[in-house]
Amino acid sequence: MIGLTSLWINRRILVSPEINRRRALVVLGKIDEILSWEQAKEHERDERFVELGEYLCEVRAGQYWGLENLKSFDEFLEKRFPESRRKAYYLMAIHENLTRIPKRQLREVGWSKATELVKVARRDGSEFDCATWLHKAKELPKEDFKRAVDCHLTGKETEPWEIIYFKLYKSQLPVVERALETAALMLGSSKSRGYCLEMICADFLAGAALETGESEPTIAYPTTANRDPFAGSEQTVVAETKRDE
Repeated sequence: MIGLTSLWINRRILVSPEINRRRALVVLGKIDEILSWEQAKEHERDERFVELGEYLCEVRAGQYWGLENLKSFDEFLEKRFPESRRKAYYLMAIHENLTRIPKRQLREVGWSKATELVKVARRDGSEFDCATWLHKAKELPKEDFKRAVDCHLTGKETEPWEIIYFKLYKSQLPVVERALETAALMLGSSKSRGYCLEMICADFLAGAALETGESEPTIAYPTTANRDPFAGSEQTVVAETKRDE
């Protein structure tokens, strides 16, 4: 598949154009100028992503890589983006799909949010409400905006999440693993370990409420009463016994 971008544009065979050497040298120089900021001024480079995407599209359309004796646009990208060509394609997609949004406003939201806007623009086509989505991109934090886009594309609400860390001794691991495995069998193997841990905690809270005589938590968690997902934990075995009495 390498090099296909140099053969087809809009499903038509691309005939090699006559290269405007002066213009090609200017564009290639601009690309190198922007990329030269990578190590010293990464932030400045990100502010110029709109310009960079535009120049990359021109290089592809005009086949300017021929001035450097390269065989394809992919080879050109491999030379300029040795770590990953993915960002280059993202920047080009921004230029090609967000033509209705002024460049200055695109710079304000940044390239990562602009990439999310591309997903919406491609999905909605001529019905893309650029003003509304641009407002969301400006107002929402990056992760919240990504969730809004995912919800629009899939029709499903997504909930914020985070990774938590805590230390366990090796002697504790078998107990924790057995509890999670048992909860997965009861709740369904498709459930995540995070969900299983949540249900284990909810069961513990329900048992603690019975011990103290307090009302159970108002959160509607399914209970695992009369089951033994905590086998091996001395404290919770006592709670289970009292519930069975």
